[in-house]
Amino acid sequence: MIKAGIIGATGYAGQMLNWILLKHPSAEVVFLNAHSNAGVKYEEIYNNYIGFSDFTTVSLAEAEEMLSEINVLFISLPHGKSFEIAQKAVGLGVKVIDLGADYRLKDVEEYESWYGVKHENKPLLDEAVYGLVELNRQFIRDARIVGNPGCYPTASILALAPLLSEGLIDTKSIIIDAKSGVSGAGRNASVQNLFCEVNESVKAYGIGSHRHTPEIEQMLNSIAGEEFNISFTPHLIPMNRGILATCYAGVKKPVTQQDIDSLFKDFYCDSSFVKYINIPPETRNVKGTNLCHIYAKLDSRTGRIVVVSAIDNLIKGAAGQAVQCMNLMFGLQEDTGLNLVAVVP
Repeated sequence: MIKAGIIGATGYAGQMLNWILLKHPSAEVVFLNAHSNAGVKYEEIYNNYIGFSDFTTVSLAEAEEMLSEINVLFISLPHGKSFEIAQKAVGLGVKVIDLGADYRLKDVEEYESWYGVKHENKPLLDEAVYGLVELNRQFIRDARIVGNPGCYPTASILALAPLLSEGLIDTKSIIIDAKSGVSGAGRNASVQNLFCEVNESVKAYGIGSHRHTPEIEQMLNSIAGEEFNISFTPHLIPMNRGILATCYAGVKKPVTQQDIDSLFKDFYCDSSFVKYINIPPETRNVKGTNLCHIYAKLDSRTGRIVVVSAIDNLIKGAAGQAVQCMNLMFGLQEDTGLNLVAVVP
């Protein structure tokens, strides 16, 4: 049985980790850490756990004392907060999966520029593996520390990877228009996320400056074998969860719709969580799952390919992907505990 600890268990991603691991056949949660709610019964914070979880949350200091009791540590904290606990865990032989941004970008200067904090653990960053399973499966298996991808990057990279792998699109033409539910902003109270502020409205934000931009570019550059920039604009929409990414790119060589369909199906033939479908995806059909639905359409009139992907930002975009990585790191089938079907309507 894999013994797990969760740092930041009262945020939305941390709660989803606990929810998944509670049902996982080969994993067991040892402790749940909270910051402001340390010492509080977990079921009092999330009432849906009444009768299912009798944990009392622990402080960070208490969690550090329990590191020797676990095999894997999930860290779900804001950027800049994971350095010390990650180092202590790895030093004790505990595998680390960081759901924050501290171990995603390989260029320290780029991390410090985009996130505005000094990176305090470059050696561990150099060792970290980017945890997008469908593209880094072979490296994740042997990793001691994994930087779990962000939600927007997951949806965007999976949508564009097959096309870039075959050199089918003009890298200078890539535009990503993505929309996220409000849970993507986290659980902390803020005026801009109040019901009256987001309901009956859609807005763009982080235009040209969203911190997921370099993460998307890092992986897409690696796939294409060249350096380029993208145009990425996220939007906030009035729903709880889900991401829909619509990606546009100009065609670089002659291609048919049949060619595109075959490419996506072949590229993801061994990926149980990526489904290439023949209708535009909807967020409701992946809600509560670790799935990514992808649809691609050749627009012959404009010479562009449009790819649409949909994920649940809290599962495939966070907790589910982290558990998928854990499964690989401990020699399990990567879909263990993650065969979830969306509940609709």
